[in-house]
Amino acid sequence: MMMRLVVLLFCLLLGFGAENAYAKPAAKNAKSAPAKSTSKNTPAKNASAKKPTKSSVKASSKNASKSVTKKTDAQISEQKNALKKLESDLAKKRQELALLETEEKGVLNTISILDQNLNQTRTYLSELTKSEVMLERALVQLTADIDSLDRKIETRREAMKKRIRTLYISGRNSEARVLYSLLTQDGNPDRQVYWVHHILNQDQQEVDALQQLVQERDEKMQMESEHLSDLKQMRSKKAAEEKGLVSQMSGQEKMLMSLKHDQNMQRRALKEFEQNQKTMLALIKKLEEKRKKEIEQAKKDEAARKAKEKADKGKKKDTKAPAKKVEKPKVTVAESVKGPKCTPLKGNIISQYGLQEHPVLHIMTRNLGVEIRGKRGDAVRAAAAGSVVMVGEIDGRGPSVIIEHEGGTYSVYGHLKSIRVQEGKEVRNCEEIGEVGDVASLNGIKLYFQVSEGTQTVDPLQWLKQK
Repeated sequence: MMMRLVVLLFCLLLGFGAENAYAKPAAKNAKSAPAKSTSKNTPAKNASAKKPTKSSVKASSKNASKSVTKKTDAQISEQKNALKKLESDLAKKRQELALLETEEKGVLNTISILDQNLNQTRTYLSELTKSEVMLERALVQLTADIDSLDRKIETRREAMKKRIRTLYISGRNSEARVLYSLLTQDGNPDRQVYWVHHILNQDQQEVDALQQLVQERDEKMQMESEHLSDLKQMRSKKAAEEKGLVSQMSGQEKMLMSLKHDQNMQRRALKEFEQNQKTMLALIKKLEEKRKKEIEQAKKDEAARKAKEKADKGKKKDTKAPAKKVEKPKVTVAESVKGPKCTPLKGNIISQYGLQEHPVLHIMTRNLGVEIRGKRGDAVRAAAAGSVVMVGEIDGRGPSVIIEHEGGTYSVYGHLKSIRVQEGKEVRNCEEIGEVGDVASLNGIKLYFQVSEGTQTVDPLQWLKQK
């Protein structure tokens, strides 16, 4: 028993710190503990069952703070990944533009790449600003957290100073007597274990808590340093991009001015524009020829099937069956095409169907479709139900989708940033088929929308109103 007491006292002497307030009251309570009832439910346990302890409240507050910090860190990390993706896309476009400058490429293609660069630079600047604001908010929160931790650390250090001063003056005789009493006298074992644990461990718990606070403060200071470095780098990038944006806008403006006054360049641009129109018409013609061949083949297959059936019946019967009158099959139109059609994109019409002045070339051109202004991320929808007959790049229209509707009507959707349908798949009325973009556009984010009945183009806006 004496050896056990010596070991426990040695462990006690290893601890230091904690507030002066708890030492003597704890000893006093410990003295009276053995004399009390042998009930297993101690007052300390009953009290903890009724209301939360200070440590549980602190732990809850700490967990809430960590949860907020993790959420902010996750948002910052996600924003960093988005910026990396934008930086990669922007680098590719700028490389493409650099190649165009060294080669004799199409005027419209060059203007289109310039325009895409401008739009992507604006988007990148917007995301940089968003990241900057996010980091600034995180730094404000980190500063507040570090200040709060500094106050808690200072409070605990002051309490430890008082505790060490008290130990220096009075020593641990009272606590040693309490331990000896608890280990040698008869009494409630649960209460004895509780008080021995309390006396031996509370100082160490206070030291551990202080170490955790210091560690947390150091981690937050490290995070603060990293955020400050990121913010400095981001502001430097932003300043360079803003300067570059002004230069890009100036370069585009000069090229447009040259196009406006240089007749040779105008002729090249107009020739390129007309060639793109011819390519589109040839594509629709090819699709229509394919459709007609499929219909003709279907008719031949049906005629062959009926002839075979008739021959089979003739073998079984000697007498001739009366000839039936052949009726021309009625052409049916899908209900989804009959009803009110779906506007493929909500936005202002910036270019009408037919003959009008081109917004960039400033020359009279004939538009095969309409152009609808869009915003980045806007969904493009199928104007009516049908079958996707083409997904791919079209000269002057960029990534595009062509849908064939009942009766040989085709709708074209150009300048798409992303496409969510595949060739051969059926689409419903108003089904989302992609996202609007600015690829091969000459004037920002927009949708090119064209409708052809057979090989003849029609006004898409009028077609949308038809029932």
